[in-house]
Amino acid sequence: MTKLKIDFVSDISCPWCAIGLSALEQALDHLQGEVSATLQFQPFELNPQMPPGGQDIGEHLAQKYGSSPEQQAQIRETIRQRGAEVGFDFSPAGRGRIYNTFNAHRLLHWAGVEHAGQQLALKKSLLQACHRERQSMESPEVLLASVREAGLDEQRAQAILNSAEFTDEVRAQEAFYTNSGVHSVPAVIINDEHLISGGQPVAVFENALRQIAAQLALNESGPRP
Repeated sequence: MTKLKIDFVSDISCPWCAIGLSALEQALDHLQGEVSATLQFQPFELNPQMPPGGQDIGEHLAQKYGSSPEQQAQIRETIRQRGAEVGFDFSPAGRGRIYNTFNAHRLLHWAGVEHAGQQLALKKSLLQACHRERQSMESPEVLLASVREAGLDEQRAQAILNSAEFTDEVRAQEAFYTNSGVHSVPAVIINDEHLISGGQPVAVFENALRQIAAQLALNESGPRP
């Protein structure tokens, strides 16, 4: 079995990251027995300057992309359908508002450092709170509810939110991936070398991972005498 290290660079507020993660998980399920993967979540902020209180999502998308309400509704339905294909339920009404996600990334970093086995559960809970339940990603209560759902220590998480702990580490990781050429998410990086960009369908992830694993196995076997 080939072992892979997967860094999933993403933002909580990105719907395509929710789709990509669900598809990647299904692809890994299909590859059981062929591939063993260690999945780590890395921070990326689509809107690092978002002020407290957030912004209406329609207003935000119009300012950022110049999209009309009709275009936004069409994209929202496309996202909903793509999510349904991989088992992720989006709110039909969309997110409502978009918020700063830095504190969520600090908690994810903490989970990755101190409770790596529960980082995935925290990530999925945050994505569901944002995209299915339309909750505020800057709200300490919402973040702590996801911590509880993931089975993590709520008091420890509260202490992190009340401090600047992991701020420098998250900023450093964000800078690392941005400087490495990651400017859109999700960016799925395999063994620090191979990049799969975007919320791809299950088959795309499955085929790419199988090809990477096969090449690694061939390299490890070396030339025949």
